[in-house]
Formats: sequence, structure tokens, C-alpha cells
Amino acid sequence: MREFSRPKVVVSRCLEFDHCRYNGDMISSPVVAKLKEYVDFLPVCAEVEIGLGVPRSPVRIVLDRGEQRLVQPSSGKDVTEDMKTFCALFLDSIEDVDGFILKFRSPSCGFKDVKVYSSVEGKGAVGKTSGYFGGAVLERYPLLAIEDEGRLRNARIKEHFLTKLFTLAAFRKVKSEGSMKDLVSFHTENKLLLMAYSQAELRKLGEIAANREGRPFKELASEYEKHLYSALSSAPRYTSIINVLMHAFGHFSDKLSSGEKALFLDWVEKYREGRASLCPAMNTIRSWIIRFENSYLMHQTFFEPYPEDLMEVDPIESHLREDLWK
Repeated sequence: MREFSRPKVVVSRCLEFDHCRYNGDMISSPVVAKLKEYVDFLPVCAEVEIGLGVPRSPVRIVLDRGEQRLVQPSSGKDVTEDMKTFCALFLDSIEDVDGFILKFRSPSCGFKDVKVYSSVEGKGAVGKTSGYFGGAVLERYPLLAIEDEGRLRNARIKEHFLTKLFTLAAFRKVKSEGSMKDLVSFHTENKLLLMAYSQAELRKLGEIAANREGRPFKELASEYEKHLYSALSSAPRYTSIINVLMHAFGHFSDKLSSGEKALFLDWVEKYREGRASLCPAMNTIRSWIIRFENSYLMHQTFFEPYPEDLMEVDPIESHLREDLWK
């Protein structure tokens, strides 16, 4: 089992923390609920912070002479400037944050797909945008792990988010507390993960970690961070994951029987064709890592990028799914 640095995450306070929605509700989020054990959360409700209270009449984004404004239709109150001021002050006040989990489609916290109305009285949306707080987060921290609770219901989006979040948290610790030795160790342990995400960035990161010019650690760590952000900017393609599996397979190929090789390659092919999940091929490699005591692969984050308890099992594949024979 790996030891994980605790990420620091700003979260919409209505998600599992407080009854602060406009109607006094608290939103259930299984992802946020599970993450509480592993993450240091900073809950915030932008609408409460600007004095709208709980419960409150909802706000919406409307067009006023071509400009988007945040308005409370019931009162006609325009809270745009209050919200902009809060966003700037709050984001200026936080330090060393690794990610954000925001409320889906909220006119304040949503970071995409937020409805824009033609007027205060308008019934139909005329467009979509970012919420005011969500948009400010994207502008200030475009490279961090940022998602909303709606998108995190998708297993693939959740996997990429968690991988990025825990990788950035681990690097933040290296940057703030570490040394060249720690940077080299971080790079070594993340080689296969970075290979899956971006081979081009992996090569650049390797050059930086090698430090052939003997540059100061802080300067080097800052440059490494920029390329790490770039490497993790989008989820890896399945072909890149297969490439990493085959690379790991090469560590054992001369120690395996023909039957073992054939079984593994069959699982890889089924994964390639979409007829099997990644798990069988991945777990086969894991079993060989233990069997042959391969210390290099044993410490590769690719095989456990975030705490195992956060990994998701498709209900269709679980024995806990609905019993159709009752």
C-alpha cells in the first residue's frame, strides 16, 4: 500500500458539508463523502458569503445590454459586483491548493453548462457559460484538478481527476519540503504514469530531473511543475495505457510460461477492442510484480495512482447489484 500526501481541495459547501443551497438542502456526493478521509477540504458557499442567506431566492445569470449579470429575479437585486469582489478576495486568500470540486451548473460555482437567460423574467435559456466563482477558479487555476460533482459521476472523469489530484499533492510536498533527491525519487516513481499521459512531457521532465547543469532546486522544481501540469492536462488514451502495460510486461517476459504470456496478451487485446476492462491485464502485472519481487515496478504510481478505497466498481460487474432472481 502506498502512502499518499493529503490533497488540499476547495469544495462547494453544499456538497456533503452544509444545508446551504438556496432551498436549504445539502447535496449528496458519494465522491466527496469518500474523499473526506483522504483530503483536507476547504468548504465555501459563494452565495452565502455575499450575504444572500439560507434559504434564499435563487439567482441566475442574465444578459443586460449584452453583458452577463448575476441577478436575483425575485428582488431584482444585482449581485454581480459583490460576487466578483468575493471571488477575488477568496482566491487571493488560499494557498497551496491542489484542486476544486464545485456544484454542477450553479450560477455561482458551476464551471460549465451554466444557463444564461435573456432577461430577469426570461423563461428559456439563450446560452451557457461558467458561473462567477467557477469561472474565476478556471481563470486563476486552469491547470489544477478541477471538476464538478455532476461530471464526477462518470468513472473515467473521476479516475483522471483523482490521479491528477493525488499526483499534484505529492509534487507539492516535494516542492515545498524536498530536495533534488526527492525530485528524482518523485520522477522515478511516476515514470510509467507519465509515460501513459505524455511521452513527450516525460522526456522533458526526465531532462529537468537529471539536472545536468546543476541548477538550484527551487528553480528546477518550478520548471518541473510547469511540465507536470502540461503532462496531466488531459486523460491518457487507451493506446498509451496499453503501451505502458507492454513496457511492464517486458520486465517479466523471459520468466513466464507461454501460457501465462498468452493469457496476459489476450486480456490486453480484449481491452484494446473494448471487450474487457483494464483490470484483468493490470492485476496480472500486479501479481507478477509481487511474485518476482520487482522493486522498481512495485513503487510505480501507475499501478496505484490514488487510494484503492476510492476506486470504483461498475455496479453491473459487482455481486452487490440488484438480485433479479428474488
